[in-house]
Amino acid sequence: QVQLMESGGESVQHGGSLRLTCEASQYSSRTSYQKLCMAWFRQAPGKEREGVAALYLGGSSQYYGDFVKGRFIISQEAENKVYLQMNGLEYEDTAMYYCAAVLRGPFERCGSWYIGGQYSYWGQGTQVTVSS
Repeated sequence: QVQLMESGGESVQHGGSLRLTCEASQYSSRTSYQKLCMAWFRQAPGKEREGVAALYLGGSSQYYGDFVKGRFIISQEAENKVYLQMNGLEYEDTAMYYCAAVLRGPFERCGSWYIGGQYSYWGQGTQVTVSS
């Protein structure tokens, strides 16, 4: 059973930067044909959950929500860890950020990554607050 742990959320000034981390425990890519598609979602009060970014561990492609507009970068730090570097933070980025993951084969990878319902594993979330 894969477990996800997020960290890095905090209060930050408008225009500032944060780096979120998601680490997957109980997972090893070395013994599995399938690897994790790992994604970040966020949900602000009164709003629907939306996909922020995703990547397939060991792959070269990243996927982003339209609202990111080049401000965020998702990257793989280690076999089981991803970062979400967020720059130019705006007030609208205030939300609870969740890490999600699903095991996928090399042909599926992160197809339709923005659909939250397909993810098997979720973290508890880390709060990001952008203030003036």
